[in-house]
Amino acid sequence: MSAAAPLAIGIAGPTASGKSALALAAAQRWPVEIISVDSALVYQGMDIGTAKPTPAELAAVPHHLINLMPPTAAYSAALFVADAQRLIRQIQQRGRIALLVGGTMLYFKALADGLDTMPPADTALRAAIDARAIAEGWPALHAELARVDPVTAARLPPGDAQRIQRALEVWQLSGRPISAFHGEARSAGLAVPLLALEPVDRAWLHHRIAQRFDAMLAAGLVDEVRRLRARGDLQPTLPAMRCVGYRQAWAALDAAGDAGLQPGTAAWARLREQGIAATRQLAKRQLTWLRSMPRSVVACDAPDASAAGLAALATLIDARAGDRAGHQAGDNTAGERQP
Repeated sequence: MSAAAPLAIGIAGPTASGKSALALAAAQRWPVEIISVDSALVYQGMDIGTAKPTPAELAAVPHHLINLMPPTAAYSAALFVADAQRLIRQIQQRGRIALLVGGTMLYFKALADGLDTMPPADTALRAAIDARAIAEGWPALHAELARVDPVTAARLPPGDAQRIQRALEVWQLSGRPISAFHGEARSAGLAVPLLALEPVDRAWLHHRIAQRFDAMLAAGLVDEVRRLRARGDLQPTLPAMRCVGYRQAWAALDAAGDAGLQPGTAAWARLREQGIAATRQLAKRQLTWLRSMPRSVVACDAPDASAAGLAALATLIDARAGDRAGHQAGDNTAGERQP
């Protein structure tokens, strides 16, 4: 694979914008493999609330980074970058195009910009921090973080469990605050052209989000969360259980109990309202991330969004293939000039 021009394209956008549909349509036209850029799809046993591809879709097109690990584990941007770079190389060696598809913008940015060279995740230490959080509460751990890394604590709310956990983990592993690693030498990034699906009318996206959450509830999201709770090894503080939809359903079951959380009840209506609101907030954050990133934009709410998306992909793929061919030709010419 040419490091200067990997034959890989990103499809990003807020939740419910049509990313997966566009990727599957692209697979009908080009020899592609899909790399999921989604921090929730990595977890096994979480199918409904993550809108995971169906078995038929997974069989029709090769997918990667889906059902990767149990929900007790933690995945990170660093793990994603390592996995994505390896997969892009392998896919290109097979003569195919890597489509990176998803809405976890931190992963896209980490892949493009590289990562700070801070300690990798430590599963045992994270479990110990989680246990303390259950006993003491995340605000207490935030107060501890303020003592050892006031810079990071100042930018994190007391309930931001995932980032507080990582900051304490880095401190305990290295003896240095996580803020000290920012700005140091970073790992090399990988430039991947990005196609963003963004709505012109935000109300269109809000309607799609409500439809999608209603479909998840109808498909059995609450029962899926009941099964996850029944495992006995999961806590609401785990990254998997903090995913949108799962967090709200877990809290609703805590509040109403299994018998009280049923279709038609007030508790069910509150869950629906909270789940839709949380998903809209997620979409807002995703759009804010996208605006800070170089990208080509297709209006996902346009009547011809599918055709426009495929046309934009064709332009990016052709340009990328041309860049790669030119880079390889330059390498060959340079080789011919060697004595």
